[in-house]
Amino acid sequence: MKSTKQAAGADWWRGAVIYQVYPRSFQDTDANGLGDIKGITRRLPHIAALGVDAIWLAPFFTSPMADMGYDVADYCDVDPIFGTLADFDEMMSAAHELGLKVIIDQVISHTSDQHPWFVESRTSRNNPKADWYVWADPKPDGTAPNNWLSIFGGPGWEWDGVRRQYYQHNFLISQPDLNFHNQEVQDAVLAAVKFWLDRGVDGFRLDTVNYYFCDKQLRDNPPALVSTGGLDAPESNPYGMQNHLYDKTQPENIAFLKRFRVLLDQYEDRATVGEVGDGARSLQTVAAYTSGGDKLHMCYTFDLLGPDFTPAHFRRCVGDFQDNVVDGWVCWAFSNHDVQRHVSRFAETEEERPRVAKLAISLLSTLRGSICLYQGEELGLPEAELAFEDLRDPYGIRFWPAFKGRDGCRTPMPWEGSRAHAGFTTADKSWLPVPYQHAALAVDKQEADTDSVLNHYRKTLAFRAEHAALRDGDMVFLDTKEDVLAFTRSKGDETLLFVFNLSRKPVKVALPEEIKLGRTIAMPGFTTADAGTTVALAALDVYCGRVE
Repeated sequence: MKSTKQAAGADWWRGAVIYQVYPRSFQDTDANGLGDIKGITRRLPHIAALGVDAIWLAPFFTSPMADMGYDVADYCDVDPIFGTLADFDEMMSAAHELGLKVIIDQVISHTSDQHPWFVESRTSRNNPKADWYVWADPKPDGTAPNNWLSIFGGPGWEWDGVRRQYYQHNFLISQPDLNFHNQEVQDAVLAAVKFWLDRGVDGFRLDTVNYYFCDKQLRDNPPALVSTGGLDAPESNPYGMQNHLYDKTQPENIAFLKRFRVLLDQYEDRATVGEVGDGARSLQTVAAYTSGGDKLHMCYTFDLLGPDFTPAHFRRCVGDFQDNVVDGWVCWAFSNHDVQRHVSRFAETEEERPRVAKLAISLLSTLRGSICLYQGEELGLPEAELAFEDLRDPYGIRFWPAFKGRDGCRTPMPWEGSRAHAGFTTADKSWLPVPYQHAALAVDKQEADTDSVLNHYRKTLAFRAEHAALRDGDMVFLDTKEDVLAFTRSKGDETLLFVFNLSRKPVKVALPEEIKLGRTIAMPGFTTADAGTTVALAALDVYCGRVE
C-alpha cells in the first residue's frame, strides 16, 4: 500500500509528516532479539498506510553500541546486527516504491573511541590525526582543562595516558568529540555524508547539531542562574547547573552548516532537520541555523517534549517560534527515542490515554511546521516500566533511580498481540522486554477496531493532507476568555478555525467578533456540534470550522 501523500519537489519537507524508526526495536527477522533493516523493509507498508511522507532511521552504522549506535565506528557501513549495505539499498528501493522519502541520522559531533580516526589520534601528539579530536593539557594540578560537564554524568573530559592529555566528550567517555576547528575533520565528515547522498538517501537528521564546535580558548562555563534541567538533561543531572556558553553553540558552526548545505544542494530534493538542545537559547539557535535558505532546512527543539499539556504552553512555544524565526522552519514532535512517551506525560489516568493520544495527534497535525511521529505512538503506547536489571541505556543506569533513562520509550514495537514478544522477534528473549500492556495495543488488534488510536492516526493524517492550509499555511492565534487553544490556519481562499479544549471539563467558547463561521468540518474521532458565535466542547475535545 502506497503512502496516501506524494512527497515530491524541492520543498517536500515543508509541512511533511516524518515517521521515526528506531531500528533495533522495530522488527527482528533473524531471531537474534534485535530489530534489523530487513525488518524495516517488511513493515514499510504499515508506515505507508499511516499517510506519512518520510521515514527517519536512527543510527544503524558500525558501532560497539555503547550508546545504542550513537557511537559510530564507521560512518559508511551497516553494523552486522542490522544487516548489510545491500539490505539498506533494498529497503531504500522499497520505501521509494511506496512513495516514502528516507532520512538517516548523522551523528557527527563525536565518534566511538573505536573509530579508526580516534585510534590513530590517541597514539601521539604528532600523528596525522592528532588534531582531529578536542585534546587539551591538564591544569598544573593534573585536573581537567576546565569545568565542562558530560550530559551523561561527570566531567566532560577523560585522561589519556599515552598522550598525557585530556580529550573532550559531551556524552559517554567512549564518545570523544571531533575537532571541527580542523578543516580536515569537516572534509572527512562531509565525505561520509556524500557517501549516503550517492546511495540515494533523501535527507539527514543531524544529531546534536549545535555541539559541533567548542570554544577554542576552552573557557569555563558560568553557572546557570536558573537550572535548565528537565529537557536538555534531567534535574538529577548537574549538567543543568551550567550556562553552556562555551562547550556548544559556537558561532563557527554557521559556516560549517553552510558547507553542508552547499554539498546537499548538489543533489535534487534533499533536506536536513537538526536537533537543537540549547536550553533557553534554543529558538535563537533555530533561527540562526534555518534562516536565509543556505543552512538547515528545519530544526526541532525540546520545547514540546516535556509534561506540559496546556493551551498556554502550546501558544507560548509556537508563538515564540513564530516571533523569533522569521524565515526558518520547525519540525514539531511530542515523542522520540530520548524522552518519556507523551501519552504517559499528558494523560492523567490510564483510562483517558486513548482520548489523549487522539487529541494529541489532532493538535500536532494542525500546527504550522513539519511534524515527526515516533514509532508506537500511533498505537497510543505508554511508557514502559522496566526493572533496573532490564536497563540497557547507560544514561539511565548512571542516574538510577532518580532518572530511569530512555529504555522505557525504546521497547520493541508490538505487531501481533497474541504472539510471543508481540510478534517483534522469534528469539527466546528480545533486547528489551515487551510489556503486556503494549501487547494488548498491538497493530493487529487495532487494525480491526475502527475506533482505535491507530485508525485515528490514519484518518487524522489524511485530514491534514486534504487541506493545503495545514501543510504550510499561515497560523494566527485567537484570544478567548476561556482556557482553550484557538487558532486559524489559512492558505489561498481556505481559512480553518481550530479550538482545542485540553482540560477535563466541558467548556463553551465565545468566538471573537471578527470570526464568521461557515460550515463545520468534522475532525476525525471527535463529535462536532454546530457552531455560530460560540463553540461548545466536551472535555478533551476539538472543534474545526471553515471561516467565511
